Amino acid sequence: MMRAWILPMLFVLGGSVVATGLILSGVPGEAAALLLLFVLLAVVHSPLVFPRSIGALEAQRRSAVDGRPVVFWRSGCKYCLRLRIRLGRSARQLHWVDIWSDPAGAAVVRAVNDGNETVPTVVVTGRPHVNPDPEWVREQLG
Repeated sequence: MMRAWILPMLFVLGGSVVATGLILSGVPGEAAALLLLFVLLAVVHSPLVFPRSIGALEAQRRSAVDGRPVVFWRSGCKYCLRLRIRLGRSARQLHWVDIWSDPAGAAVVRAVNDGNETVPTVVVTGRPHVNPDPEWVREQLG
């Protein structure tokens, strides 16, 4: 789980260092604006933006019952973020598996992507789709 928070923590730490330098230079307004930007970047790249992750086995079990797709993702992935943002509220209907916090999820992704952890990988009715169009994923819900 700690791995998912490394990038957001680096954003906050980097923003704090730069903001401190700006404050010491006598430009507190720019420092505040820049720090806010770095904090927003940290939030966007954190697990907070994504629906609560579950384990791969539980996600596959739930998907078999309700037919909803399973999305394998990781924090810091711009394509995962793009998918999440473009899905909007309908993203909550999917089963999300963070491959950095679930080794079984990472194994599933590697198995369908020739050993690579390419995300987002969306599994619909047992068939994997790598980095699918968000509109296509939304259609799979209906």
